[in-house]
Amino acid sequence: MPPPHVSRDKPDPATPPRKITRTLLRTGVKFNIELLETTGRDGTRLSREVIRHPGSVIILPILETPTGPQIVLIENFRLSTESKLLELPAGTRTPNEDPALCAARELIEETGYQAATLTHITTFLTAPGLTDEAMAFFLATNLTPVGQHLENDEDITVKLVSPSQAFAMMLKGEIHDAKTMLALLLARDRAILPIIP
Repeated sequence: MPPPHVSRDKPDPATPPRKITRTLLRTGVKFNIELLETTGRDGTRLSREVIRHPGSVIILPILETPTGPQIVLIENFRLSTESKLLELPAGTRTPNEDPALCAARELIEETGYQAATLTHITTFLTAPGLTDEAMAFFLATNLTPVGQHLENDEDITVKLVSPSQAFAMMLKGEIHDAKTMLALLLARDRAILPIIP
């Protein structure tokens, strides 16, 4: 499942070649920061700092209940915003990790549910002006509770909501996370989620 972008080592033949100089600025725990230098259309020197990311996953878990299907959301404390956000479970891949294996692991860690079926829906770029992060979107079904395995830095509470409730929360501004909103919209567009207005 290749990311939806051309490899840095194989330029797009439809695009004129552009010389880019790369300088590693910082090696981080989950990603690196590079300085890219090139020239603009008028020949002036351009530089951009970019985040080099190993890739990530987002999961839409659907739990079948006697009252109908429920989406497994998480209330996740984010240090970057210093607040709790409602999100779909997601996580960062280790270098060269299979996205499906990452999705299976993150689903258990964050929600405490194991999926018998993981279906890849699409892969998208999260913020191409800032990073090359490619996020693989999976649908998780046939869920079994196995217990959360939270990491030390995770403060997560599981929230079960109906698909209609999830969309109402998004429209009311209760869901701010862009990747979660995109996944819900894609699921509605592709008729993956039932009972959505």
